[in-house]
Amino acid sequence: MSEIVLTYTRAGHVENIHRGDVAAVNCAGEIISSVGNAHLPMFWRSAAKPFQALPFVKNGGLERYKISDEELAILVSSHSGEENHVALVRGILAKLGLDESVLDCGILRPVNSKAYKKLLVSGEPILAVHNQCSGKHSQIIALAMMLGVPYEGYTKPEHEAQKLIFKHVAMASKVPEEKLEIGIDGCGVPVFYLPLYNMALAYARLSTPARGDWGDYESAATKIRDAMSAYPQVVSGTGRIDLAVSEITGGRIIAKVGSDAVYCLAVKDGDLGIAFKIEDGSFAAVTPMVIAVLKHLDLLTKDEADELDKKFPPVLKNHRGDVIGTIEINF
Repeated sequence: MSEIVLTYTRAGHVENIHRGDVAAVNCAGEIISSVGNAHLPMFWRSAAKPFQALPFVKNGGLERYKISDEELAILVSSHSGEENHVALVRGILAKLGLDESVLDCGILRPVNSKAYKKLLVSGEPILAVHNQCSGKHSQIIALAMMLGVPYEGYTKPEHEAQKLIFKHVAMASKVPEEKLEIGIDGCGVPVFYLPLYNMALAYARLSTPARGDWGDYESAATKIRDAMSAYPQVVSGTGRIDLAVSEITGGRIIAKVGSDAVYCLAVKDGDLGIAFKIEDGSFAAVTPMVIAVLKHLDLLTKDEADELDKKFPPVLKNHRGDVIGTIEINF
């Protein structure tokens, strides 16, 4: 059962609570720590993106299309729609001989408020390339081209690219294919339903590929991990907790958000993967929860913890900037 993980107070009284579940797992599949139900089944959402890219990387997609490490980072990103993010996606599509009209992820305003305001002021349209999932969609289109099948309909579960991705997500998470369920994600592609334990296990294997029993996929997993570690701003965006965690720890901790408060982390060469879910899906609860989990598992130095607390203080402020409450950790 989910446990109370965060309590929001105002004037010393509890105003809101958030329940959640956490699983921390090593490459051997051992649960190192847990809160609530480590085996809670949940949709993986965008935190699955590193593993959706496995067949493309394993089968030579980086070499075939001359994809750089920074471009690989955008392929597994939930980017903020900033100028560099949009330029990277457009550059990849150009290498495929395509343009953004092929993207079927839907039009979505940039996550980054400054990027959004700049579009509004300039009068430029909001396009599918601004969608935080446009990198993933570019990767799936490229995979379809590598397979020699039409990329039209690439979002459908029955498309050859999606069927191959499904097999690789099952392999990475060690969930039998017959037990891996799917729904449809916000950007239109299949989304995977599996236990938090298996999400954490996949991230543990990604954290330390040499111990992850990847076989022929070890090199692909290493390339994905290293791109995420080296380019956290590309994987996420300016001002976000994902970026702050990776920057403050010097790339030691890799962070990947999923919609509706699913979140995964990997400790580079640390044989540890972490997955958590905030029960009510509150995005606002994600940032304090990330910091709380890292502290709970003793994965931050004092200086790193202090810097994160400075950037994201555990307090509530009103519209004037006054401190009017606290965010308390309950585990």
